[in-house]
Amino acid sequence: MEPNDTIPAAPEGPAPVPAERPAVADAPVRRRPRGRTTLIIAVAAVLGIAGGAAVGYGIQAERAPTPLAALSQPGLGYPEKSRSADQAPLTAAQDRRVRTDGDLRKLLVDRPKGAKKTLTDELSLGDGWEPIDQYAETNYKNPHHMFEALTGQGLRRVASVSWEQGKYRETEVHLLQFRSGDLLGAAEHLDSQLEYMPRNERGAGNEGDAIKGSGEGRYFLHPVGRETGYLPAYRARALARRGDIVLDIHIYDTVPIGKKAIRTLAERQLERL
Repeated sequence: MEPNDTIPAAPEGPAPVPAERPAVADAPVRRRPRGRTTLIIAVAAVLGIAGGAAVGYGIQAERAPTPLAALSQPGLGYPEKSRSADQAPLTAAQDRRVRTDGDLRKLLVDRPKGAKKTLTDELSLGDGWEPIDQYAETNYKNPHHMFEALTGQGLRRVASVSWEQGKYRETEVHLLQFRSGDLLGAAEHLDSQLEYMPRNERGAGNEGDAIKGSGEGRYFLHPVGRETGYLPAYRARALARRGDIVLDIHIYDTVPIGKKAIRTLAERQLERL
């Protein structure tokens, strides 16, 4: 067929008539009552929960009670035996807080017989109290940093005593008391010093020795320091803690310092606390 050719029209005739369908009457539909199924399910759920709770309660009631875990609070300054409510309160000998909250200077070890005050003691420690900034200045290379660290840890006060023996031996005892009842500051300071001691340039690798009865307390003997034109410098240090009080003891001399000297002094000071 050519493009211009036209398609002949379909022959006209009567349109086909569809067959008629038999008429069917609409049958009535039976509807279920609304909400009935939901109500049945809800009632069943409530009965199930109530029954389960009753059964569980009955089982639990028949079981023996589970004992609570024992409290663990080491370091409390109370007598070994429990006290009833009608007994007298703790004495100062039994309650450490009564002693440590009093005059801290009275807990310092006594000077040995024959020892004399040092020049530092006569000039600034005559009453036994040491300013915090002075303690930081005379015991640390970076006193400004240590002053901020100690006050940030809650250092409350420092009691100190010092003495001289023989020609060159000098001993210093410091008691650092942190906020009453707050053991965290005291523990942090002790931990930082015990961590520093084996790493300082004069005692690298020196882990120290344990102080008997002190928990984590330790004492250290530093290697001898030598400098041209000066006598040899020997040093020993002890660090320990009792509650909120940290003891810091130093011994200086131009001859070797025995372990017994620093150890027994630390033990004596711990006994006073």
